[in-house]
Amino acid sequence: MIEIIFLDVDGCLTDGKIIYSSDEKEIKEFDVKDGAAIEAWLKLGKKIAIITGRKSQCVNLRAKDLKIELVYQGISDKLACAKEILASLNLSFEQSAAIGDFLNDKSLLEAVRLSFKPSDAHHSLKVSHTLKAKGGNSAVCEMIELLIKENSMQEQWDKLWQ
Repeated sequence: MIEIIFLDVDGCLTDGKIIYSSDEKEIKEFDVKDGAAIEAWLKLGKKIAIITGRKSQCVNLRAKDLKIELVYQGISDKLACAKEILASLNLSFEQSAAIGDFLNDKSLLEAVRLSFKPSDAHHSLKVSHTLKAKGGNSAVCEMIELLIKENSMQEQWDKLWQ
């Protein structure tokens, strides 16, 4: 059973575009359906960890809004970071899923039990599931819905939305 999801940010939780305002502030756009699915996954007692190569205050704000406690930014070795997270939670890669969109996600995607990429991810990434949605356009929501089915949790999931 999948207990934890590792999320990439740029290209998965967002469309991968980074906007800078004239006052040098970074702007990212997040999909509300992804957020609702993440919150529901957490309510089911599961875990989410954000592991991203960039550092951004926008990510901290979004994680806080969604009550994601495991946030790792500026990470060059996502696999090593995931190993540390799993060890601290007494979990294994067999209990893990991940979503990524580019080559820096490759080793983590290959290590987890179930791996996902948005439809517009790099073509060479080999994953369990290529999603219909593009990054930043409900790809994370689509992934979580697939994991709910994989975990045979549809009844608990449906109750969250009543």
